[in-house]
Amino acid sequence: MSPAGDGPDLRASIRRDQLESVRLSVRQAIPVNAVLGATGALVAVQAGQWQAGLAWFAVSSAVNLTRLGLCRAPCAGLAAPEAARPEALLAEEAREAARSVDRHLRLATLAAALSGVVWALVALLCEGYTSPQTLFYLIVVCGITAGSVTHGMAYAAIPASFIAPPLLTVAGCLAAAGGFDRACLAVTVLLYLAALLRSAVETERGFRRTSRLKNEATALARARHEAHAEASALADEMRRRATHDALTGLMNRAGFAQGAEARLLRPGPAPCLMLLDLDGFKSVNDVYGHSTGDRVLIEVARRLRRTLPPGALAARFGGDEFAVLYDPAGGLPPADLATALIQAVIEPFESFDAGRLGVSIGLCHAHGPSLTQMLSCADEALYAAKAAGRNRFRIFDEGLRGRLEMRRDSERDLSHALAENGLAVWFQPIFGEGGRRVAGLEALVRWHHPVHGWVPPGEIVAAAARAGLTESLLRFILEQVCGAMQALRAGGLPDIRVAMNVSPREMAQVPVDEIVLDRLRALGLAPALLEIEITEETALDIEAVQDKLLALSRAGIRVALDDFGIGYSSLASLRQLRAGRVKIDRSLVTGLSTSDDKRGLVQAVLGLGRALGLEVVAEGVETAEDLAALRALGCPFLQGYHLGRPVPAEQALREALACRPDAA
Repeated sequence: MSPAGDGPDLRASIRRDQLESVRLSVRQAIPVNAVLGATGALVAVQAGQWQAGLAWFAVSSAVNLTRLGLCRAPCAGLAAPEAARPEALLAEEAREAARSVDRHLRLATLAAALSGVVWALVALLCEGYTSPQTLFYLIVVCGITAGSVTHGMAYAAIPASFIAPPLLTVAGCLAAAGGFDRACLAVTVLLYLAALLRSAVETERGFRRTSRLKNEATALARARHEAHAEASALADEMRRRATHDALTGLMNRAGFAQGAEARLLRPGPAPCLMLLDLDGFKSVNDVYGHSTGDRVLIEVARRLRRTLPPGALAARFGGDEFAVLYDPAGGLPPADLATALIQAVIEPFESFDAGRLGVSIGLCHAHGPSLTQMLSCADEALYAAKAAGRNRFRIFDEGLRGRLEMRRDSERDLSHALAENGLAVWFQPIFGEGGRRVAGLEALVRWHHPVHGWVPPGEIVAAAARAGLTESLLRFILEQVCGAMQALRAGGLPDIRVAMNVSPREMAQVPVDEIVLDRLRALGLAPALLEIEITEETALDIEAVQDKLLALSRAGIRVALDDFGIGYSSLASLRQLRAGRVKIDRSLVTGLSTSDDKRGLVQAVLGLGRALGLEVVAEGVETAEDLAALRALGCPFLQGYHLGRPVPAEQALREALACRPDAA
């Protein structure tokens, strides 16, 4: 009787509803059945058939108790399914539940038929419906059969099984008794039976339609609830992915900003912001590969979680940079926590060798500034910590505040200074012949800021990069260098080279080779008289600049490596960059006369230069003693304040011309 479109799950739900309704209707009908049965037995006793009446009532009671027992018997199909079970197991349990419901319905039908047979035996109590009590029993039988159809609307087989035996018995007995009136009454009983059967079928159909609609609505509501739950879970996951780093599980920059902004709005003690940058992480990636680098980042994140106090916010900003925001009032002082974090990061890695990994930390412990301001302050402190060496931390203070303000103002005012000739290029001489003859000039950019005074050259280059003025600054310096080369040629000193510094950042950002060579060709200047010095303040990505330096070298421009002997300088960079000159860093030159170790290092660099055919310049010559030591070691080229300071272009050219052999 199920609609053709009903699926297995819907059919099972309808059958379950039918069984539940059957059990309820049987529990309600049995007391009525028992009362009517007792009344029938009393009538039989009163009529003198006490043995038959009591026997019939005993059998009827036994059947009724059986039916009640079936109503209370456990059924797997009516039990609530367990959640979080494997899908295959749930499907098998659903099939078994459906089979259990069908078994209980069949048993209920069989019990109803048995009860109907018992009521069919009423004919024995009234001599086949011919005794004076016939009218009473007819009324009782008709009433109880009508009531069974009324109560059994959920499953037609049960009332049909119950009413058929007694009504067919009534019709048969009446027909057998003979007589026109009894024959008509027998036909009436059969019509009554047919009407009851039709009513039972129709009521079951109505029940099934109602049950189907209810279960469809329930399924739709459940589906909507599940869809809503899935959508909510998906939204939560998307929010989590939008605010967390996929590799480490820490917050990302966006998530940290949200959490930190909310934390800063709370009243209370000043929070502390830390920026952490791993030392030596690039070498881990280069030597061991990016997969090992990822494992290092995951392990560092785990160590941060382990070390940080409860309630602290931790994030990975990208690459090897992390951020932490916490309340020092409820935990360690900032300096102690920074020390603990450094110790946690530098612990050896058990499962793999991460190399000499360290961490630098910048701290900003202040109340009132916005997160953006705190990040700027912490970044300035981090910059200072990295400049001081590995595994250091620096707390933002007034000294760093002045440096930060200079950095901000430099970035803001640099374009105006370039447009209004606020910058200048000075030149420092490089001496040959033991410091007796000017062999070259090094161009050094200078800027006297109206508020902060002299801005360091490195900060000028960094400000240009931040403001997008790298190429403009390069062209300005190149123009001044070309002017000096022209002046030297006009003064009869065409053999003096002029050097200009170019940072790896500038090399990577702008086409230095094209700009320089095009300008030299336009002015008719020989490339051999220009030298490009590569400063190694940061790790030099050789592959990113190799082609540009190779083009300059092939054109005749000499490439020099500044600050050689410290930082990231290596023999590989000498070969790959086709360097023609190296400059010994001033840290190896200062105090040379009193340090055997420094003399050994300088001697090693000089020997390397002779072996590879490189010119060697010792920069940072500050005292006569260091000058004498360098001369004794045979250093061919010298540079430093003791020999000559950076001066404006006009003065540098006058001094260079004064050193000509014919100047006397």
